[in-house]
Amino acid sequence: MRPERHAPIMLERDCEATLIPGGQPVTLSEGDEVIVTQSLGGSFTVQTSDGYLARISNEDADALGLDPTGDTEADKGPAETGPFDIAQVIEQLKTVFDPEIPINVVDLGLIYACDAHTLADGSHRVEIKMSMTAPGCGMGDVLKDDARSRVQTVLGVSEVDVELVWDPPWDQSRLTDAARLELGLF
Repeated sequence: MRPERHAPIMLERDCEATLIPGGQPVTLSEGDEVIVTQSLGGSFTVQTSDGYLARISNEDADALGLDPTGDTEADKGPAETGPFDIAQVIEQLKTVFDPEIPINVVDLGLIYACDAHTLADGSHRVEIKMSMTAPGCGMGDVLKDDARSRVQTVLGVSEVDVELVWDPPWDQSRLTDAARLELGLF
């Protein structure tokens, strides 16, 4: 079942969440009322009755009375056959979404570099440099972990290093045309 956006939901059990944008862990309690504002990339962004935004993982969808989203390429696991392809890495990064903005990290222009290096055993080490929309964003480690886990599913990838960088500072000029259109910035 997909959540109905902006309809109040009463939590069916306690669940762990991450406050947005600070990144602090929080426990939302059974009976708390939340509103799902976004369900992309295998997580749910909810607004609490106190007005805070929080991110609930796909594994805790049942606390919302929902089924896991199942909308990420990562849910499929790695490809069974075929050679390593950096394009698959980029596709996996496109399944990582900013919890406040319904745009993936690639289209937001948060991926500054994505390089693959062949290792002695023939597998690949993928090195990613990514930024956040603001230096004080506490969700950096969360999105960094999302990126790492998604890229790790790509066939031929044995190591993933994701580094948060702040130079150059992110600005709206890094948005893709698709992101600009989605955000109404044309």
